[in-house]
Amino acid sequence: MLQSAVMRKVNSTYQWQHLSNHYKVRYRKPPNAIAALEPDKMGKAKCISYDDNQLPYIDLGTARIRMDKEEAPEWALKKAQDELREVDGIKEQAIKELRELLQNEKHLNLPLDDEYMMMFLRPCHYYPESALKRLKNFYNMKLKYGQACENIVPAKLRNVFEADILNLLPNRDQYGRRLLVLEAGKKWKPSTVPLADLFRGIQLTVLGSMVEPYSQICGAVVIIDMEGLPLSHITQFTPSFAAMLLDYIQDCICMRLKGVHIVNNSYIFNMLFAIFKPFIREKLRKRIFFHGKDWKSLTSHIEASALPPKYGGTATWELPPGKVLGEFFECYSKDYEQADSYGFTEGYKMKKK
Repeated sequence: MLQSAVMRKVNSTYQWQHLSNHYKVRYRKPPNAIAALEPDKMGKAKCISYDDNQLPYIDLGTARIRMDKEEAPEWALKKAQDELREVDGIKEQAIKELRELLQNEKHLNLPLDDEYMMMFLRPCHYYPESALKRLKNFYNMKLKYGQACENIVPAKLRNVFEADILNLLPNRDQYGRRLLVLEAGKKWKPSTVPLADLFRGIQLTVLGSMVEPYSQICGAVVIIDMEGLPLSHITQFTPSFAAMLLDYIQDCICMRLKGVHIVNNSYIFNMLFAIFKPFIREKLRKRIFFHGKDWKSLTSHIEASALPPKYGGTATWELPPGKVLGEFFECYSKDYEQADSYGFTEGYKMKKK
């Protein structure tokens, strides 16, 4: 998935340093990992740039938005060994077994290279049967939910990015986790971005993170900004949509979701959350945090240097217009189109639970 030239190993944007006290902050990202690139270049990025390997990025002056296709840093690989069982012997055997299991799935059209196997094995701690189950759940989404899970390609979702409601932060947090921001309050206009399109935009952004070795190991954190949530938005969210979204999050995506942080939430949001609450299992429930406008609370979970000032952060970059982020993803259109072609072939019938 999302293969091609982008999967080549390239030099990392950041320089990683050894920690002097590895035990106390065992898997925290090294403090100097977020290096200043060109402090004099401030303001919103207006176009896409390309590095020496012709890979796209968005230059924000003191940071870059890019896809981390290269190998994860050494400290993260050590984390994978200790937490995900990514060690010699187990790793190779798990890849071999998952490939054999997939070869027996006659109606599944998928690549069988090692990188693709690892994308599903890492979140499942290298247990092949668990990876197969999640992989099949992932591709069953199209069959179960139809249009809401089809055409997950950038060109079909320009309206989502142009609405400026979905953001990919350039810096990871102190644990190396990807940071995604969804603005679903007053800024979201359902007449311009229908709920199904918003969900597809989320899937596209998550899919981009799923192929990053760094994110496969460290996972992702989502910030949901509900500022100015109007009462009329509540009618957009039905129990069936809530069930679909939670099915996707809890059973389908191959991503270690480490936290969901709700900010600028009001009493109206409580009405919305009541629709979702029956479908949230205990594991996810423990990873949902409500902060309101308490930025000290938010930065107790996510280091301030990784967040923009609007969320209590100290980052000096300014996020690009959503249109530019959409254009960034369109640089990978062929990869997304290829990924969208994978899945169950005609003639497959999903088993009823």
